[in-house]
Amino acid sequence: MICWRRPAETTIRNLLEQQDHLDVNYDAPGSTRRATSPEGYRFDVNRVRLGQGDAVFKAARQAVCRWRMFDIGWAELFVLGSDGQVFATVEPVEGQTVTALFRLPPVWWLTPCRVIYTIDEQADGRQFGFAYGTLPGHPMRGEEQFLVEMDDRGVCWFSITAFSKARHLLSRLGHPVVRRIQQRFVRQSLQAMQRAVNHVHA
Repeated sequence: MICWRRPAETTIRNLLEQQDHLDVNYDAPGSTRRATSPEGYRFDVNRVRLGQGDAVFKAARQAVCRWRMFDIGWAELFVLGSDGQVFATVEPVEGQTVTALFRLPPVWWLTPCRVIYTIDEQADGRQFGFAYGTLPGHPMRGEEQFLVEMDDRGVCWFSITAFSKARHLLSRLGHPVVRRIQQRFVRQSLQAMQRAVNHVHA
Protein backbone atom coordinates (compact mmCIF):
# COMPACT_ATOMS: atom_id res chain seq x y z
CA MET A 1 0.00 0.00 0.00
CA ILE A 2 1.49 3.30 -1.12
CA CYS A 3 0.63 6.58 0.62
CA TRP A 4 1.63 10.10 -0.39
CA ARG A 5 1.85 11.19 3.24
CA ARG A 6 2.54 9.35 6.49
CA PRO A 7 -0.51 7.15 7.10
CA ALA A 8 -2.56 7.79 10.21
CA GLU A 9 -2.72 5.14 12.93
CA THR A 10 -6.31 4.36 11.90
CA THR A 11 -5.10 3.65 8.34
CA ILE A 12 -2.44 1.28 9.66
CA ARG A 13 -4.94 -0.46 11.95
CA ASN A 14 -7.49 -0.84 9.15
CA LEU A 15 -4.87 -2.35 6.86
CA LEU A 16 -3.74 -4.82 9.53
CA GLU A 17 -7.31 -5.83 10.35
CA GLN A 18 -8.12 -6.34 6.67
CA GLN A 19 -4.97 -8.36 5.96
CA ASP A 20 -5.41 -10.40 9.14
CA HIS A 21 -8.17 -12.42 7.45
CA LEU A 22 -6.16 -13.18 4.29
CA ASP A 23 -3.68 -15.90 3.39
CA VAL A 24 -0.10 -15.27 2.29
CA ASN A 25 0.33 -14.56 -1.42
CA TYR A 26 3.31 -16.79 -2.30
CA ASP A 27 4.30 -20.42 -2.76
CA ALA A 28 5.70 -22.84 -0.17
CA PRO A 29 5.41 -20.95 3.13
CA GLY A 30 8.12 -21.98 5.57
CA SER A 31 10.79 -22.64 2.94
CA THR A 32 13.27 -20.29 4.62
CA ARG A 33 13.44 -22.71 7.57
CA ARG A 34 15.21 -25.11 5.18
CA ALA A 35 17.17 -22.31 3.47
CA THR A 36 15.39 -23.02 0.19
CA SER A 37 12.99 -21.13 -2.06
CA PRO A 38 10.26 -22.03 -4.56
CA GLU A 39 11.13 -21.99 -8.25
CA GLY A 40 11.06 -18.55 -9.84
CA TYR A 41 11.99 -16.55 -6.73
CA ARG A 42 15.21 -14.68 -6.04
CA PHE A 43 16.97 -16.25 -3.05
CA ASP A 44 19.35 -14.36 -0.75
CA VAL A 45 21.27 -15.13 2.44
CA ASN A 46 23.18 -12.42 4.30
CA ARG A 47 24.75 -12.59 7.75
CA VAL A 48 26.99 -10.67 10.11
CA ARG A 49 29.09 -11.58 13.13
CA LEU A 50 27.73 -10.05 16.33
CA GLY A 51 30.33 -11.17 18.85
CA GLN A 52 30.99 -14.12 21.10
CA GLY A 53 29.51 -15.62 24.24
CA ASP A 54 26.26 -16.07 26.10
CA ALA A 55 25.83 -12.38 26.89
CA VAL A 56 25.97 -11.44 23.21
CA PHE A 57 23.49 -14.17 22.29
CA LYS A 58 21.10 -13.05 25.02
CA ALA A 59 21.29 -9.41 23.88
CA ALA A 60 20.78 -10.42 20.24
CA ARG A 61 17.80 -12.58 21.17
CA GLN A 62 16.24 -9.64 22.99
CA ALA A 63 16.94 -7.38 20.01
CA VAL A 64 15.07 -9.72 17.67
CA CYS A 65 12.16 -9.86 20.14
CA ARG A 66 12.01 -6.07 19.92
CA TRP A 67 12.36 -5.97 16.12
CA ARG A 68 15.57 -3.96 16.46
CA MET A 69 16.60 -4.90 12.91
CA PHE A 70 14.10 -2.24 11.83
CA ASP A 71 15.98 0.53 13.67
CA ILE A 72 17.40 1.91 10.45
CA GLY A 73 15.98 5.42 10.38
CA TRP A 74 13.50 4.98 7.54
CA ALA A 75 11.43 1.99 8.70
CA GLU A 76 8.92 1.31 11.46
CA LEU A 77 7.16 -1.90 12.45
CA PHE A 78 3.55 -2.28 13.60
CA VAL A 79 1.95 -5.43 15.02
CA LEU A 80 -1.75 -6.22 15.33
CA GLY A 81 -2.37 -7.46 18.88
CA SER A 82 -4.92 -10.12 19.81
CA ASP A 83 -7.14 -7.38 21.25
CA GLY A 84 -7.12 -5.44 17.99
CA GLN A 85 -4.67 -2.83 19.22
CA VAL A 86 -1.61 -1.85 17.19
CA PHE A 87 1.79 -2.14 18.86
CA ALA A 88 5.35 -1.34 17.82
CA THR A 89 7.37 -3.76 19.97
CA VAL A 90 5.59 -7.06 20.55
CA GLU A 91 7.57 -10.30 20.52
CA PRO A 92 7.05 -12.20 17.25
CA VAL A 93 4.47 -14.99 17.55
CA GLU A 94 3.38 -17.41 14.85
CA GLY A 95 0.25 -16.15 13.11
CA GLN A 96 0.77 -12.45 13.92
CA THR A 97 -0.14 -9.91 11.27
CA VAL A 98 2.42 -7.12 11.00
CA THR A 99 3.33 -4.32 8.64
CA ALA A 100 6.48 -2.37 8.07
CA LEU A 101 6.18 1.30 7.17
CA PHE A 102 8.99 2.47 4.90
CA ARG A 103 9.72 6.12 4.13
CA LEU A 104 10.74 6.11 0.48
CA PRO A 105 10.48 9.69 -0.78
CA PRO A 106 8.17 10.86 -2.17
CA VAL A 107 5.97 8.08 -0.73
CA TRP A 108 5.34 5.97 2.37
CA TRP A 109 5.06 2.25 1.76
CA LEU A 110 3.11 -0.18 3.98
CA THR A 111 4.11 -3.83 3.53
CA PRO A 112 1.84 -6.26 5.42
CA CYS A 113 3.15 -9.70 6.36
CA ARG A 114 2.34 -12.67 8.61
CA VAL A 115 4.70 -14.38 11.03
CA ILE A 116 4.96 -17.89 9.54
CA TYR A 117 7.03 -19.61 12.21
CA THR A 118 9.32 -18.95 15.14
CA ILE A 119 12.57 -20.67 16.16
CA ASP A 120 13.79 -21.12 19.72
CA GLU A 121 16.25 -24.01 19.86
CA GLN A 122 18.71 -24.88 22.59
CA ALA A 123 19.65 -28.49 21.73
CA ASP A 124 22.00 -28.65 18.73
CA GLY A 125 23.37 -25.15 19.12
CA ARG A 126 21.45 -22.05 20.06
CA GLN A 127 19.07 -20.39 17.61
CA PHE A 128 16.34 -17.82 17.96
CA GLY A 129 14.32 -16.05 15.31
CA PHE A 130 11.29 -16.06 13.07
CA ALA A 131 10.13 -15.65 9.50
CA TYR A 132 7.34 -13.61 8.05
CA GLY A 133 5.66 -13.89 4.67
CA THR A 134 3.96 -11.38 2.41
CA LEU A 135 0.21 -10.83 2.38
CA PRO A 136 -1.90 -9.66 -0.60
CA GLY A 137 -1.42 -5.98 0.32
CA HIS A 138 2.36 -6.29 -0.09
CA PRO A 139 3.97 -5.17 -3.39
CA MET A 140 6.11 -8.34 -3.45
CA ARG A 141 5.67 -12.06 -2.90
CA GLY A 142 8.00 -13.95 -0.61
CA GLU A 143 9.33 -14.75 2.82
CA GLU A 144 12.08 -13.41 5.07
CA GLN A 145 13.74 -15.07 8.05
CA PHE A 146 15.58 -13.21 10.82
CA LEU A 147 17.80 -15.53 12.85
CA VAL A 148 20.32 -15.25 15.68
CA GLU A 149 22.52 -18.28 16.25
CA MET A 150 25.56 -19.29 18.25
CA ASP A 151 27.97 -21.77 16.66
CA ASP A 152 30.00 -24.46 18.41
CA ARG A 153 32.83 -21.96 18.99
CA GLY A 154 30.51 -19.59 20.82
CA VAL A 155 30.43 -17.05 17.98
CA CYS A 156 27.07 -15.32 17.52
CA TRP A 157 25.69 -14.49 14.09
CA PHE A 158 22.66 -12.67 12.77
CA SER A 159 21.34 -13.71 9.37
CA ILE A 160 18.59 -12.67 6.99
CA THR A 161 17.40 -15.38 4.60
CA ALA A 162 14.81 -14.39 2.02
CA PHE A 163 13.16 -15.23 -1.27
CA SER A 164 11.03 -12.82 -3.26
CA LYS A 165 9.62 -11.78 -6.61
CA ALA A 166 7.50 -8.92 -7.88
CA ARG A 167 3.74 -9.22 -7.38
CA HIS A 168 2.38 -6.86 -10.01
CA LEU A 169 3.39 -4.88 -13.08
CA LEU A 170 4.48 -1.78 -11.17
CA SER A 171 6.84 -3.85 -9.02
CA ARG A 172 8.23 -5.64 -12.08
CA LEU A 173 8.83 -2.40 -13.96
CA GLY A 174 10.53 -0.90 -10.94
CA HIS A 175 12.44 -4.07 -10.07
CA PRO A 176 15.94 -2.50 -10.17
CA VAL A 177 14.78 0.16 -7.70
CA VAL A 178 13.02 -2.40 -5.50
CA ARG A 179 16.14 -4.54 -5.53
CA ARG A 180 18.28 -1.63 -4.36
CA ILE A 181 15.80 -0.93 -1.55
CA GLN A 182 15.94 -4.59 -0.49
CA GLN A 183 19.74 -4.56 -0.45
CA ARG A 184 19.79 -1.30 1.50
CA PHE A 185 17.37 -2.70 4.06
CA VAL A 186 19.42 -5.87 4.54
CA ARG A 187 22.71 -4.00 4.88
CA GLN A 188 21.32 -1.53 7.40
CA SER A 189 19.42 -4.22 9.32
CA LEU A 190 22.65 -6.17 9.84
CA GLN A 191 24.27 -2.98 11.09
CA ALA A 192 21.30 -2.27 13.39
CA MET A 193 21.72 -5.67 15.03
CA GLN A 194 25.43 -5.02 15.53
CA ARG A 195 24.56 -1.74 17.24
CA ALA A 196 22.00 -3.51 19.40
CA VAL A 197 24.67 -5.73 20.98
CA ASN A 198 27.79 -3.54 20.82
CA HIS A 199 27.45 -2.62 24.51
CA VAL A 200 27.91 -6.26 25.51
CA HIS A 201 31.28 -7.66 26.48
CA ALA A 202 31.68 -11.43 26.28
